[in-house]
Amino acid sequence: MLADPGAAPACDVLLALHARKSAASVARSRKAAPDRPIVVALTGTDLYVDIHRDAAAKRSLELADLLIVLHGRAAEELPARLRGKVRVVPQSAPPVRAVPRASSRTFEVAVVGHLRDEKDPLRTALAARLLPAESRVRVVHAGAPLSVAWKKAALREARENPRYRYLGELPLARARGLIARSRLLSLTSRLEGGANVVSEAVAAGTPILASRIPAMEAILGEDHPGLFEFGATEELAGLVLRAERDPAFLRDLARRSRALRRALSPGREKSLLVAVVREALRFRTSSADNLPRGKLGSRA
Repeated sequence: MLADPGAAPACDVLLALHARKSAASVARSRKAAPDRPIVVALTGTDLYVDIHRDAAAKRSLELADLLIVLHGRAAEELPARLRGKVRVVPQSAPPVRAVPRASSRTFEVAVVGHLRDEKDPLRTALAARLLPAESRVRVVHAGAPLSVAWKKAALREARENPRYRYLGELPLARARGLIARSRLLSLTSRLEGGANVVSEAVAAGTPILASRIPAMEAILGEDHPGLFEFGATEELAGLVLRAERDPAFLRDLARRSRALRRALSPGREKSLLVAVVREALRFRTSSADNLPRGKLGSRA
């Protein structure tokens, strides 16, 4: 398997990350070695943006023999004729060593994600503004600003909102520690391919609140009590306050996180990925597969 296939025609399988970003590599591989299987892993940006408007991304879907997605509803974004190529390989996170929770004087809510439009990154901070004066909630946010405007917005929010602390980008170990020690993880995205922070929270047993989008419904379950409508500040504020005030609700959220550990374990992710590669390899030796081989002449 190679991330960039062009100069290595002897490789057995091309595993390409991103339909759009790897489009040139996918096309070169199919042209240089027509019998070499191609597997394309789709991100959230691929699924919800690029494959709907970018010709190169669409072409990658056609050329691929198999498509890896990170949640069970991702195929809904694809044309029906391509859904048979889809294989679900959820993202995992390694086990997390027990971390002491933050001081009981505060109820820490973690937001871990880069600051960009798709993440709606300040929604939890805005929700915290609506909480009653006696609430102990503090929102702690780790993530790099992907524009000057978002950096200014986060710093301004930190100055004006005493319940919000912005840490900037953290090393992976410290970000995982933040998730593990917090009472809640809040994910407010408009779109997600899989959301690795959810896997991190599951590994830590941290309760999760998340926007009701297809990825979160697929991973957490449509009946997950911590889901809220995207952008619904008041609804999110109500869930945060309920988690702070209702120990039974918080325990239920934590139980649901722990229940997902096996499904989001590194071992399961590895076995599913190996199965996809083995399936792809069968395209080299068998013509009886149900899935059509991609062709350079295909049109999206």
